[in-house]
Amino acid sequence: MASEFIVAIELGSSNIRGIAGKKNLDGSINVLAVVTEDSSQCIRKGVVYNIAKTGQCITTIINKLKAQLHREITQVFVGVGGQSIRSVRNVIVKEFPEETMITSEMINELMDANRSMSYPDQEILDAATQEYKVDKQYQIDPVGIKATRLEGNFLNILWRKQFYDDLNTCFDKAGIAIAEFYLAPLALADSVLSEAEKRGGCVLVDLGADTTTVSVYYKNILRHLAVIPLGGSNITRDIASLQIEESEAEEMKLKYGSAYTDNSDIDNTLNYPLDDDRTVSSRKFVEIVEARLDEIIENVWCQVPSEYYDKLLGGIILTGGGANMTNIKKAFHNDTHVEKIRIAKFVNQTITSSNKLINSHDGRMNTLLGLLAKGDMNCAGGEYDANADLFDKEKKPGVTTADVHRVARSNDEIAQGVVLTAAEKAKKEEDLRRKREEDDKRKRDEEEKRRREEEEERRRNSPLRKFGRKVKSFLGGMMDPEDE
Repeated sequence: MASEFIVAIELGSSNIRGIAGKKNLDGSINVLAVVTEDSSQCIRKGVVYNIAKTGQCITTIINKLKAQLHREITQVFVGVGGQSIRSVRNVIVKEFPEETMITSEMINELMDANRSMSYPDQEILDAATQEYKVDKQYQIDPVGIKATRLEGNFLNILWRKQFYDDLNTCFDKAGIAIAEFYLAPLALADSVLSEAEKRGGCVLVDLGADTTTVSVYYKNILRHLAVIPLGGSNITRDIASLQIEESEAEEMKLKYGSAYTDNSDIDNTLNYPLDDDRTVSSRKFVEIVEARLDEIIENVWCQVPSEYYDKLLGGIILTGGGANMTNIKKAFHNDTHVEKIRIAKFVNQTITSSNKLINSHDGRMNTLLGLLAKGDMNCAGGEYDANADLFDKEKKPGVTTADVHRVARSNDEIAQGVVLTAAEKAKKEEDLRRKREEDDKRKRDEEEKRRREEEEERRRNSPLRKFGRKVKSFLGGMMDPEDE
């Protein structure tokens, strides 16, 4: 088995999935192992609500991966997503007393000031730089330009702080270090969107079980991100309202469900079986499915800022399990009137795997594969001994997240989509606090020095001092003739 590999974990509403893969020099990826655990009892809308059970699921996934890989796992890459993720625009301005050349240090100060923004009960997961305004001109990279005013425009991506804390706690309880947190929607976008789509403007819609994620791109920049708490399971529950089990409703959705059916194509004589004694007419079934789907599409389109309606040259890109529904493109076209719509059934990377879920190319594994593609650190440890894991009560402590992130990264090292772990965030905040204290001390010292100089200047220019200098000068002048 490979001595080097990358491990990624996606925490979904229906399943938690773990994957291990090896990257090749040509950029392709060999998938070595895939593990799935049911998460319906611990995750809702993509968010942890039962920490203990989630920790157990993560532990089970790690152990199963280790057994397949025959290697210890030292760290993992994790995707962050789910309900309450939203984006907020923010502007930070720096004024200069005179024309000054913009430096990278000034840009970092703007970034730090933006990262320090406080939102009630919200955690800043990521800050996507939109552009900079140098005096009256917009620039992507303003370093080296002279100006009297520098304005940074940022898109802050927020999540409820409690969700962030709970997620960190789950991995602490599982005893596995986090190599990196990635914003799952951004990792997905990097794997399924083309550069032309991002540049020309597009809307990426990830149709999941419990949530639908909307990402808007323009000029290669993320312009808006939102998660709608509606997904395929809502359609399933609506069908289940016909007094059938949800598992049966899911089967009916997959077998008969269509995102759009023309009225003339509906067979009024056709009935679908519910159980031994009951049926539902095809027309009523169509109405149930389309009503909920129309609601989801309307909510998706409401999330697209109006200023980008005419800038979507890349159109709408659909992905996720929900994108497999029959006539889904037609339904989105009818509600949004966007002509260009495609379904991203697989990632752009070359993937080699024997796993049926991955080889099905149905969009369900796209986010997990996107996270795997983002990984850039070896996650393999020593040889795995399953028996030792069971009976060795004095196991040596493994690598912790704090160990992995002993040194807080600079703004230049933090790529878009990377979310600071709790350990890394604490380290960075401590470094910033120390820097602020040093800056405050320097300012106080400078202020004290300036105050002493001003006090000395006032003493020199006081009326008494001036009179004394005149007297001394006068007396010195009277003595000069005698000296001559």
